[in-house]
Amino acid sequence: MSYVGPDLDPPQPRRPRRRPLTVALAALVPGALLGWMVYEAVGGGGGADHAASPAPAPRSSAVSSAPAPSPSGGGDDAKASAPPSAPPGGSGSLKGKVVVIDPGHNQGNFRHTAEIGRPVDIGTNHKECDTTGTSTNDGYTEARFTLDVAHRLRDLLERQGATVKLTRDGDAPAWGPCVDERARIGNTARADAAISIHADGSAAGNRGFHVILPGSVHAGGADTRAIVGPSHDLGVRVAGNFLRETGEQPSNYLGGGTGLVTRTDLGGLNLSTVPKVFIECGNMRDSKDAALLTSGAWRQRAAQGISEGIVSFLRGS
Repeated sequence: MSYVGPDLDPPQPRRPRRRPLTVALAALVPGALLGWMVYEAVGGGGGADHAASPAPAPRSSAVSSAPAPSPSGGGDDAKASAPPSAPPGGSGSLKGKVVVIDPGHNQGNFRHTAEIGRPVDIGTNHKECDTTGTSTNDGYTEARFTLDVAHRLRDLLERQGATVKLTRDGDAPAWGPCVDERARIGNTARADAAISIHADGSAAGNRGFHVILPGSVHAGGADTRAIVGPSHDLGVRVAGNFLRETGEQPSNYLGGGTGLVTRTDLGGLNLSTVPKVFIECGNMRDSKDAALLTSGAWRQRAAQGISEGIVSFLRGS
């Protein structure tokens, strides 16, 4: 999903990805807390909208650096995939936990421009139902990337006993769902954690991942006040583990080097009543990031990092 908005990226390969956004920068924490955060991340403790509305951001932790792995595995979605998943609700440590995974966009969106262009109410304003997402310069689409990572992530979580629901799977539905429906799926499932997976469509030279946290919103049908704190905790854990597993560095163009950004203009976050974050795994329009995103082996590491962040959050460790 291009940073134009995880819910919302505009059609990409041949158009500028999006206008400059106003993003609330997360503040770096003191060195002592940073050390603690890295320790936790390693496991020692057990579109259409382009501008983000300013909102007070919860305190954010900087993410430490790690060596970047070399790309491998090729672009085949079937390569380096996780073993077959265990039956949902198994006997693992996450038995009884529900996780909702939202693979951003949909491969069929470009055929349904009228449907995805329909405005929906996100509490603070109205925005497009969905967008087409972005792609690499070679045409590997964000929608394909997000679904592949979602499947890998589902397998990892189900093997630990979690019940996992996807907002879309395969070719169903043929387009969308709309951003409000994506949030509703997580709410209806009473998810213990929800995550929306995306990849950005920024300018070449802009590299790295960032995790988007919900800001405090109380307007219309949106009220994130109860989930801001737990979502921040989830986001910090996902960011730290994603960095450790993939070697991908925090964004060099958003978040002030923390890998964390707070937004109040995304329907998928504004309308959520369960802890939820978005992750932009890298920039598809940068050749170095694209080499990672198109690697099946790297996508497996991305799923592993996200999984470990979610598991850490659900265990409270």
